[in-house]
Amino acid sequence: MKVAVVGATGLVGTKMLEVLEQRNFPVSQLIPVASQKSIGKTVKFKGLDIAVVGYEDAIAAAPDVALFSAGGATSLALAPLFADAGIVVIDNSSAWRMDPSKKLVVPEVNGNALTKEDKIIANPNCSTIQMVLVLKPLHERYGIKRVVVSTYQSVTGTGVKAVEQLMNERQGISGEMAYKYPIDLNVIPQIDVFLDNGYTKEEMKMVNETKKILGDDAVKVTATTVRIPVVGGHSESVNIEFNQDFDLAEVREILAASPGIVVQDDPANQVYPMPLHAHDKDETFVGRLRRDETQDNTLNCWIVSDNLRKGAATNAVQIAEYLMQHALL
Repeated sequence: MKVAVVGATGLVGTKMLEVLEQRNFPVSQLIPVASQKSIGKTVKFKGLDIAVVGYEDAIAAAPDVALFSAGGATSLALAPLFADAGIVVIDNSSAWRMDPSKKLVVPEVNGNALTKEDKIIANPNCSTIQMVLVLKPLHERYGIKRVVVSTYQSVTGTGVKAVEQLMNERQGISGEMAYKYPIDLNVIPQIDVFLDNGYTKEEMKMVNETKKILGDDAVKVTATTVRIPVVGGHSESVNIEFNQDFDLAEVREILAASPGIVVQDDPANQVYPMPLHAHDKDETFVGRLRRDETQDNTLNCWIVSDNLRKGAATNAVQIAEYLMQHALL
């Protein structure tokens, strides 16, 4: 497979290279792509230094698949050019997610929606990916009526500048600010811009993307997304109201048997998911499973996943793996 990575020098692009290597994706030729200012720089892949090229050279090299992580504006401008050249684009930005003509895919959840005709495939928002992994098997069994989610999201979701801000603040160094406020010893109840309805774009992404991925507009979702001073991954407190009653032991069995999910639910021994342990792992971890005692048919749980891996790079690579395994590339 000839693979282009667009945005190869960024935080997620770098992670994509790492994931491709670690998962032994059959890369016969890697084509790292970045903006004009990065052309000629090199990236490391399988011990080699590979020169970064511009998008025209990348298209001319005719890769089989292009993993995009270069922002929405770049995706809107360049993804159609790659697709028109017959290259399958897997895009990590929000550019195509809610386009009704594009699939929004978590392979374990709705990979079977993919066809050979899909030339631009959207990678969902990181916080949505980990949540729908847990929701899907439970929705199939009990039917989900409503989801209330509050997120505790890593600064890595913002990018390198935010990580630097946090580390600078930890060391008492003044530097460039990714956020309006300090993030160390603080939480910021805003991710992305506010919309007219008082919710942020991140919150509405979770609402709209969840319905699209589950293929069910009847599922009600409300979200509050919060940035916290953590680098290991995103955490979510999720309250799920079902259409029918559930058995807690069966819920654990269903989740334990679901691909990509690890159940960590032993409160007696203080075992539960944490970003500290999810960091650099591809699985999504779920625990603190318990009934909501204030209303019927309702489950509380805690979901944690590395947002740069399953929340971005790994999911994109898994989409490529799915396409390859099902002869869709």
